[in-house]
Amino acid sequence: MKIKPFSILNRADQIKTLTSQKFDLVIIGGGVTGAGIALDAASRGMKTCLIEKNDFASGTSNKSTKLIHGGLRYLKQLEIGLVKESGRERAIVHKLAPHLVIPEKMLLPLVEGGTYGKMMTSIGLKVYDLLASVEGDDRRKMLNKRETLEKEPLLDTKTILGSGYYSEYRTDDARLTIELLKKAAEFGATILNYCEMQTFVYNTKKRIKSIACIDLNSDEIINISSRNFVSATGPWVDVLREKDASRNNKHLHLTKGVHLVFPFEKFPLKQSIYFDVSDGRMIFAIPRGRVTYVGTTDTDYFGDLEHVVATKADATYLIDAVNEAFPKVQLTKADVESNWAGLRPLIHEDEKDPSELSRKDEIFISNSGLISIAGGKLTGYRKMAHRVIDTVIKTMTTKQASKFKESYTEKIALTTPTIVSSKEIKSYQKKLQQKLKKVGIEDAYFSWYLTSTYGKQADVILKKMPDFRNKNAELRLIRSELWYGIHHEMVNSLADFFVRRTGRLYFNISSISKFKEAIIKDCTKYLSWDATRINKERIDLNMLLKDATHFYNKE
Repeated sequence: MKIKPFSILNRADQIKTLTSQKFDLVIIGGGVTGAGIALDAASRGMKTCLIEKNDFASGTSNKSTKLIHGGLRYLKQLEIGLVKESGRERAIVHKLAPHLVIPEKMLLPLVEGGTYGKMMTSIGLKVYDLLASVEGDDRRKMLNKRETLEKEPLLDTKTILGSGYYSEYRTDDARLTIELLKKAAEFGATILNYCEMQTFVYNTKKRIKSIACIDLNSDEIINISSRNFVSATGPWVDVLREKDASRNNKHLHLTKGVHLVFPFEKFPLKQSIYFDVSDGRMIFAIPRGRVTYVGTTDTDYFGDLEHVVATKADATYLIDAVNEAFPKVQLTKADVESNWAGLRPLIHEDEKDPSELSRKDEIFISNSGLISIAGGKLTGYRKMAHRVIDTVIKTMTTKQASKFKESYTEKIALTTPTIVSSKEIKSYQKKLQQKLKKVGIEDAYFSWYLTSTYGKQADVILKKMPDFRNKNAELRLIRSELWYGIHHEMVNSLADFFVRRTGRLYFNISSISKFKEAIIKDCTKYLSWDATRINKERIDLNMLLKDATHFYNKE
């Protein structure tokens, strides 16, 4: 198969190919699961199309704890297979995108009356390492009280007994999704955001032959024909099954997860922590650049799928948990810089609490041919994709199936140019810091941010900077990022840029008000916005800012 030389997602180019051919597979849903399916399918040789009604990763895939982790808590629920697969998958994904899936040492404090005792923690982490095939320095260690407090002085000296010290991986879920989609496009997949599936079109045998969609930019109706259709719509899986009249007693159980972001000065955590809450749950506290974030909650959700928000009760729960575990910080709601709230589409199981529900994925096949994938974890996206495409191939004749390769996504690096190791990342980041100094950016944060966000693709952004003749170097940089996002990553709105492509809404929220007007001006130029569109974008961004900085009385 001929692979395109550079990973570019250009919306106009993608629309041109959308109606010109019949596809082997159409994927509905542009989160990490759909993106993984698109790459698996396209790399095997399938004519692949993916559509997303909003922006890529605008649902669950931008609202996780942003960890590619093995699921330590699932050992407690004896989900051995899930832990084994997740543990091994995180090592594979780290090799595919080492700048984006970064080793993160995690501390599991042992406290008086806590969920885990010393012996059970030691055994649990040992089993965790064995299942995940962890080697070398990444293997777990048991630390005493002194060693634990050296790792993290903010812990409560009165209750801490020691800790387990083990390895996880941190990521940016939305960036992982966009890189998967760009790589799928390199293999020839047609990818389009803001394209909403409205109805299924059936043949005389009541099998789906096409879908009628609307391009939300132009309001034009687009009909997309394919031999196979997959729904990877996360919390909306049951909505599509209802449209297909194929929903049955197997259905989703939605739970909500909330994360709070604090300025690092307010919560100066040295070390990522996975710690006890008084109700028996566990939550993460993770330092990231200029901030520390905390999460997650796990509560049943029955509200609006399109507008998921954090409540005052959510914030109180997390802040109380932090203040109990780290009594030196004494955080309040006023200290929260931003927050995010998202949904987990779990498979319903009678008489189980939200935190007890399995994170296993499940595939539903309807009589119409619609294949739906539900459940699962961010970590398992690649294996989920593999299983879905194997399911698609089983619907084909032997002759049809013989045209397509076996899955080999474990060997496909996710970015072009590639980065092959953590050592190379450190070297590149140092060089990038020197380049940034030459253009007037002294803060080392930006070399870390660009490297962990774009990898070596940051070179393209830096090369564009001289075209923007502002005296403010940081303004030139963000304008160059926007240019890259629009021309290479299908940025179509302010939210696409500030939330999904750059993560600024969560991790550098002050930069939005600082550069918003310049970004609006450039978007107007590149995307031909009229006055009505500009006004809409302002309103939408203000709502996003409100949701990220406000706690509601109820959902």
